[in-house]
Amino acid sequence: MTSIAYLQKTSLSSLADPCLFREFAYVDGVWTAGSTASTIDVVNPADGSRVGAVPQLTAGDAILAVEAADRAFISWAAEAPQRRAQLLRRWFELIVAAREDLARLMVEEQGKPLSEALGEIDYAASFVEFYAEEAKRLNVESITSHLADAEMRVLRQPVGVAALVTPWNFPSAMLTRKAAAALAAGCSVVAHPSSETPFSALALAELAERAGFPAGLFNVVTGNAAEIVRAFTASRKVRILSFTGSTEIGRVLYAQSAPTIKRLVMELGGNAPFIAFADCDFGQAVERAISAKFATSGQDCLAANRFYIERPIYERFVTAFVEKVRSMRVGPGLADPDIGPLMNERAIAKQMDHVADAVSRGARLLTGGHVHGAGPLFFEPTVLADVPEDAAIFREETFGPVAAFAPFDDEDELLEKANRTETGLVAYLHTSDNSRIARMSSALEFGMIAVNRTKITGAPIPFGGVKQAGLGREGSRHGMEAYTDLKYVCRDVGRPTTSSQGA
Repeated sequence: MTSIAYLQKTSLSSLADPCLFREFAYVDGVWTAGSTASTIDVVNPADGSRVGAVPQLTAGDAILAVEAADRAFISWAAEAPQRRAQLLRRWFELIVAAREDLARLMVEEQGKPLSEALGEIDYAASFVEFYAEEAKRLNVESITSHLADAEMRVLRQPVGVAALVTPWNFPSAMLTRKAAAALAAGCSVVAHPSSETPFSALALAELAERAGFPAGLFNVVTGNAAEIVRAFTASRKVRILSFTGSTEIGRVLYAQSAPTIKRLVMELGGNAPFIAFADCDFGQAVERAISAKFATSGQDCLAANRFYIERPIYERFVTAFVEKVRSMRVGPGLADPDIGPLMNERAIAKQMDHVADAVSRGARLLTGGHVHGAGPLFFEPTVLADVPEDAAIFREETFGPVAAFAPFDDEDELLEKANRTETGLVAYLHTSDNSRIARMSSALEFGMIAVNRTKITGAPIPFGGVKQAGLGREGSRHGMEAYTDLKYVCRDVGRPTTSSQGA
């Protein structure tokens, strides 16, 4: 692996639009420090430098945000869909115009390579554009009445205040994917970004304000996650909670939301298998395996976590993969490396634990396996071969740049191994056999199947998993429907009586 230094050092004060860097929460159309003087420092994972600080709002502050959103909801729900679409479209245009600044801001707080940050801003903007268009097409369902004297209608109406809890690994895209759908449906929003990456969300709030969003419609509440989110789950005014994060935290929020019977949309953990049969396009499959593993330095719920390669090509595949890994560049995000820093010390510890556990069970460490010389939060891109099924890395989401390989001999064996997870988010399948593609796509217990490719996400597709990988879907028309209630109206139209009919 190659270590690279900064090509340039860009402070946030040098942003083309410095006002995008906001060290306040945003509640009811006001930039606020909340009711206390407490703050949370945000550090750059590449070098440990302080990026800035945000207010540590209290549960009481969170409830004030919910109340502001509840007030804003009344008028927003009554707005013509065309007006909602116009404001979302304006927000989209401002995000696109601020693309470079938003990406640099993300690199500073999250650490991902600059090109990936730019790609995320494009991805984030695409959700706003998509839902700006979908806002005008919400009510398209009709019913042919089965009653001769009745007219029937089905309406979709916004559920109310939506609480959005977003992760640190995609701090812009995960917010817009949720918020744009909610706003298009007619809901108001209270958002809580990760305290490790709050500035991307606050920059989006700044742009929403410029776009003309009414006060209280879009709120960003910074602070301790347990305190803020508990206030959201306890509030009867919050009717839907959308969360992206770990399955463990998802279970906690599921329980907390039970007393108020909230609707839940959850995108939780993943344990993605990457499957390559001997008849695959070998070169393409190796390239796609690299991208499936190492995007966002492996800190992605879609990252391939287990590599199952059919035995006739197993050794050759692993050798080709290792050769590419050894040439990967490691460094800080502004230098646009292949691998950036991990988010925190816990992530580093997990990589080390997973590598040590696999090796202790007989796996071969082919490259990497240690903290990189670029800094304490950089981990070498790592490859393990002959990993047994009981290794922790095959049972848990690694969320880092460690690839674990094992061979398989037939479809039945492969399916049993691949489906041996409760977090069925995505599976990657490489084969040239069309019949096998049909069989495997049906039999793999995952919400999304990528066949002979890696990139499958985008605003028009229903993103989500099965089993304990989450609830509901985000993106697509279905993502907006989650923020609505169905209302059925049956109207008597009567029938003229004999006496009332003309001669």
